[in-house]
Amino acid sequence: MALVAGFVFFVFRAGFALLPLFAARYPIKKFAALAAFAVAAFYLVLSGAEVATQRSFIMLSIVLLAVLLDRTALTLRTLATAALAVLLITPEAVVHPSFQMSFAATLALVAVYGNGLSWRRSNADDSLQARAALWGAREIAALILASLVAGLATTPYAAYHFHRLAPYGVLANLLAMPIVSLWVMPNGLVAVLMLPFGFDGFFWRLMGEGIGWMEAVALWVAGLPGAVGRISAFGIGPLLLGTAGLLLVCLLRTPLRWSGGIAVVVASIWALATPSSDIFVAFDGRAVAARGNNGRLAVIKTGSDNFAIREWLAADGDARTRGDPSLPEGTKCDAAGCVARLADGRFVALALSPEAFEDDCRRAAVLVTPGNGPSSCASVVSDRQSRLRTGAVSLRRAGDGFAITQTRPPGYDRPWAPAVPPIAEAESLSGARSAVRDATPRTEDLEPGD
Repeated sequence: MALVAGFVFFVFRAGFALLPLFAARYPIKKFAALAAFAVAAFYLVLSGAEVATQRSFIMLSIVLLAVLLDRTALTLRTLATAALAVLLITPEAVVHPSFQMSFAATLALVAVYGNGLSWRRSNADDSLQARAALWGAREIAALILASLVAGLATTPYAAYHFHRLAPYGVLANLLAMPIVSLWVMPNGLVAVLMLPFGFDGFFWRLMGEGIGWMEAVALWVAGLPGAVGRISAFGIGPLLLGTAGLLLVCLLRTPLRWSGGIAVVVASIWALATPSSDIFVAFDGRAVAARGNNGRLAVIKTGSDNFAIREWLAADGDARTRGDPSLPEGTKCDAAGCVARLADGRFVALALSPEAFEDDCRRAAVLVTPGNGPSSCASVVSDRQSRLRTGAVSLRRAGDGFAITQTRPPGYDRPWAPAVPPIAEAESLSGARSAVRDATPRTEDLEPGD
């Protein structure tokens, strides 16, 4: 949006400047700002008005309003105003990655450029710098700096929401962003302007070539060794602490700002030290994952829920895909159900028929069934009735029992997802015994190498 509005502002102001009498009598800069605002509003509607676009439009509108009022737009205040405006329109956006990553990157960039860069000042030129500028050295350095700053600022949110890192983001931006700025967006804008006259096809093709370059860069960078960094899921605590550290570094002007760096380091250690779950159970009870001796998840799947498996692997920092042949290693299935061994020798049982309940209740540490489970059981039971209250669950070994994390918080009651009343005859997962006794592995069902 900034590229489109800036291009329109430049074209209109330059066009008006070619009319000396008109330029001498009227404020052509303000006319250009109005034209840029109109095009930016059209771009907002055309793009679907996502959170990042809303933020950009509001900040740009404030800057253009400052031009109309002959005032200077204060960037940090502009960013704060944009954040308040977005939250007034869509308050739920604060928990979405689009809002978090967009504002974090912009805040970091504003803070860095707001402090001033000596090599960007006009009075810092000498003959060597002037020659370097002719070759675009300063522009390349600015692009590298912007990529580094924005990438570092958005890393905590990308790791929290997507469990991924992009170590080669700077390289990808360095190769793609100049084409976006100088080729893709200008041709797209000219194509829109030529659309009413039927001369837009040529410019769309030029824009497509630029987008093809972007795709080629993305595929090449993604194919480099270690291009996709993976990180295990962590809680909201490290993310909030990292956000506080980012705010301290970017907003404070005293040496106290570097205390934010300490907060970021502590948040990183906290995130990396988060213990991983040992068992995952899907909402329908037809997909179960258990962590074996090798530290990786072994997956039992009897339904068509591939989404849950993909998310479990991503949250575990596992590069395998749902079709990987190593996923069922350490599991064994028959007509009655499946079993998967845990790292401590106990096992998880997925019972597909009531006939398997008696044996699994006596021997398994955790019993999962797609339907209703037994009324009494020595194992921790996850059945249909319990999952209606808890949603999908994950379990982590805690001594002889399990610490249970449920996706549906206790007391959750919404019009679109009303609370399920407790059923006395069925033991819920949250009320199951946390200490499991007599959970001897059913070794006859597992081969020695499993």
